[in-house]
Amino acid sequence: MKQTSFIFTFLMGLVIASSCANSKQARTYRADINGKWQLQTINTEGITGKIKTQILNEADLNCFIGSSWIFNQNNSLGSYTINENGGECAPVKRELRWSIYEALNEPQLFQFKKVDSKLKEIEEGNAGYRFTILELTSQNMRLQNDITFEGQPASIIYNFIKTK
Repeated sequence: MKQTSFIFTFLMGLVIASSCANSKQARTYRADINGKWQLQTINTEGITGKIKTQILNEADLNCFIGSSWIFNQNNSLGSYTINENGGECAPVKRELRWSIYEALNEPQLFQFKKVDSKLKEIEEGNAGYRFTILELTSQNMRLQNDITFEGQPASIIYNFIKTK
């Protein structure tokens, strides 16, 4: 009886562990994301003219250009740092927890939540950020964030290059 119970428990553990495991593509994405990145450019789709809008509940879109990002695949922690950009932006370093989100029959998404120094989420209402992965190699990353701008669907495209 004990052996049957042990085998059942062991098999259930395997089923649960395999259902929580990341796919091979998600593991590849995690390995590719690992390291230091710089946000080179931000493009918009569905928005005409020059815009001034706050992104990630943090700063103006233009303040993020040139920002440094670090992702550690071993513990799923990271950070981004915004520079002053000639005094136009408030410098900030923000810690985050990140992952690859997988849903059945959907594209894989890069997601993160801001955390404090004790790794507690700091956004109200369990807010986080999800981006469609348009391109991800060991040297380039393009992420898309779909938004509504002036009542119309639009997208913000983030173009990163790996620095280390």
